[in-house]
Amino acid sequence: MSQGAVSLSTLGRDDLDAVAAIDAESFVRPWTRAMYEAELANAEVTRLFGIAVDGSLVGYCAAWVLPGELHINNLAILPSWRRQGLARRLIAHVLDEADRLGCQRATLEVRRSNHAARQLYEHLGFTVHGVRRDYYAEPVEDALILWLDRAEAPTP
Repeated sequence: MSQGAVSLSTLGRDDLDAVAAIDAESFVRPWTRAMYEAELANAEVTRLFGIAVDGSLVGYCAAWVLPGELHINNLAILPSWRRQGLARRLIAHVLDEADRLGCQRATLEVRRSNHAARQLYEHLGFTVHGVRRDYYAEPVEDALILWLDRAEAPTP
């Protein structure tokens, strides 16, 4: 698909049906709308960012902003919109917002076999710092723990 007008934004409860639909197309065990509602109830910590093309949400990133640190919980782009640089734009936006909020570091977990995601994160300066054994289900798989120190990261 060719890209139209791309916009980045902070999402809220009104966007949760679209976020849940993206999850359903992206993951074997997607989060539910209720799970996202529970996350958003913790407004001091939870942030939900979106990327839209021509006004339609095509991806999102759910994260926690903690003292000095960003934890990325979920990131998904609709399958039909992948491999077009949208995830890179979204993560760059999320990291910029995290910088603005005082986060010097960022972390996330990724499936060991998810080479496309690993390549994206490594391009942005994330490095592997550990393994969570059997972290994922369906199929059972290890998670790699990635960290990024923004002072040392390349510019996306």
